[in-house]
Amino acid sequence: MKEITLTGASKISSPNPVTIVCTQKPDGSTNLATVSWWTYLSYNPNMIAYAMAKTSYSGEMVRQNKKVILTIPSDKIADVVMGCGSFTGRNTDKITKFGVKMKELPNSDISVPEYSALAIVCRLKEYMETGDHYLYICNVEKVYADEQEKAVFAWDGYSQIKTVR
Repeated sequence: MKEITLTGASKISSPNPVTIVCTQKPDGSTNLATVSWWTYLSYNPNMIAYAMAKTSYSGEMVRQNKKVILTIPSDKIADVVMGCGSFTGRNTDKITKFGVKMKELPNSDISVPEYSALAIVCRLKEYMETGDHYLYICNVEKVYADEQEKAVFAWDGYSQIKTVR
């Protein structure tokens, strides 16, 4: 074996889960941000975790509002995933910029992209500093799925977004 970088390791360990984090802005609208890592933590109680850069506007909204929805985008909006990770919601309306069709979930004031294979509605439990990121630990309140949609994953060190099927 030879020593490599962590970035190199992410290429070897592909595919990786990718998600669009949906948060509520102060004006009540929804912000979208791409997150390249999340995981299940517990099934009793239901908990997940994900990481975001400390500078993330969506992270700021989660810390402020204590609520977030993680969605697994389908192949129909794979191009949106990269776009949502390239601009900040602090001064960009990504939904308009990328023409994302949104839909409502029951009992939620945060909307989600129409072509989502999965939506995990969460309440922030706690967060902690992990280098240049924060790790968000969330209690899962509801989970919704559309099994007709093909989920996308990050490939080749997050340079491609595509399905595994």
